[in-house]
Amino acid sequence: QLQASGGGSVQAGGSLRLSCVASGLTFDEVDIAWYRQAPGREREGISCTTRSDGSTYYVDSVKGRFTISTDSAKNTMYLQMNSLKPEDTAVYYCNIQSYWGQGTQVTVSS
Repeated sequence: QLQASGGGSVQAGGSLRLSCVASGLTFDEVDIAWYRQAPGREREGISCTTRSDGSTYYVDSVKGRFTISTDSAKNTMYLQMNSLKPEDTAVYYCNIQSYWGQGTQVTVSS
């Protein structure tokens, strides 16, 4: 089970940190990912970390602004979002294997 939090409303240029607490999963053993879905658009993957080789991926639109990380001691994954833009407005979802968080709304105003 994944429980996401940390969304909210910010002005352009602001920052938010999303959190996702996992129950029954060990981060060190699985790939983790963050997705988002904007109104009227399909859900898109924006960042992931592959445990097999430790590589991290970011979609071009968030590269340099977003950072994915984990705290294994807290069984929590994070998405630090800086320099937010109105086009980042979406519902954000954490994902591990077939498990999805409930989604947390991020709204960025200009």
